Amino acid sequence: MALSQRTIEIIKSTVPALEVHGVQITSVFYKNMFSNHPELLNIFNHANQSQGRQQTALANMVYVAAKHIDQLENILPAVQQVAYKHRGLGVKPEHYPIVGNFLLKAIKEVLGDAATDEILEAWKEAYGVIAQVFIDLEDDLYEKAKNQDGGWDGFKDFEVADKVIESEVITSFYLKPIDGQQVPAFKPGQYITVRVHIPGEQYTLNRQYSLSVAPGREYFRISVKKEAEFVPNGKVSNYLHDQVSVGDTIKVSAPAGDFHLNEKEDAPIALISGGVGLTPMMSMLDALVQADSKRQVTFIHSARHEGVHAFAKDVPNLISQLENGNFYFGYEKPMDLDSCHHFTGYITKEFLQDKIDENTICYVCGPVPFLRAVVSILEDLGLPKNNIRYEFFGPAMQLQKEKATV
Repeated sequence: MALSQRTIEIIKSTVPALEVHGVQITSVFYKNMFSNHPELLNIFNHANQSQGRQQTALANMVYVAAKHIDQLENILPAVQQVAYKHRGLGVKPEHYPIVGNFLLKAIKEVLGDAATDEILEAWKEAYGVIAQVFIDLEDDLYEKAKNQDGGWDGFKDFEVADKVIESEVITSFYLKPIDGQQVPAFKPGQYITVRVHIPGEQYTLNRQYSLSVAPGREYFRISVKKEAEFVPNGKVSNYLHDQVSVGDTIKVSAPAGDFHLNEKEDAPIALISGGVGLTPMMSMLDALVQADSKRQVTFIHSARHEGVHAFAKDVPNLISQLENGNFYFGYEKPMDLDSCHHFTGYITKEFLQDKIDENTICYVCGPVPFLRAVVSILEDLGLPKNNIRYEFFGPAMQLQKEKATV
């Protein structure tokens, strides 16, 4: 359904208000929606809610949608990213009217008399169009996940077949389907959603973890960082590390995500990661080895120190199997200055400039500050936008917002 020109004009007129009051609107929205529909807390990430990240991400999405309401195709990449997350979490079409209802009420509550009946009616119409874009995309993703070989709908029981400590903070979990069916194919770099019910918690908890091994195995592997540095600690990661053992069962959704290796390309490739951001890179590197790739492959990983560096032996082993592969490790504060690392401190422009060129396709993953710095360096080195592909672990659009404010 096309929006009228009048509706487009009204929506665009609200952009300044959304820029100022967006987070307040989405905070009120989530508070009221969860009060009236607590069952939705079985879907949403409670940590992102408590830390305000989800409210900010939704505010950014609403703001960008309003700004580009006459050219919604401009926000399709962001919509696609969110649609994958929704499919992994189990968001369904029947949830969208609930969201729309409470979003309009929040706009009215925060903006008061400034939110006239005409503005609310325009936003109701616009929301219907935007919601349908999400619904259509997600319907397609659900169908593909269900109908692929070994696929399924929703969540499926997997057994923890093995549990391997990779570093002081990262542990790998090898997951096999309880029903004995094959593991579906996925694209290197994609993630799965893990759903757990932790004793003492009222609601189920969902977290999305990158697959850290190439497709084609009889198992999934996720490598999870134990989040124990902040208050509150990561409930799911701590539960997995401390309470889940070999032989236990957890629920898993089919793989999803739009950050993945393009296996049809043959240009030089750099896999650049920080911290636990190396997990999707391990899947990509493994896939390149399995394909006997002839591409120039450069693996660069930055960690705080040797103790938290996962896969420190696996990466050199995989790189050695490639015809044109190199790896570089760096530590912010090395425990041993003579350990196997190639730089100290942070990744710099000087370090990268002789290892990649403008033809290199760079995949980047890590915390937001790491991404912000590396993406900026790559841009300074002259890499075209299409050659810089990144993923971070947090609500969609957070990176774009943070980049714009630094």
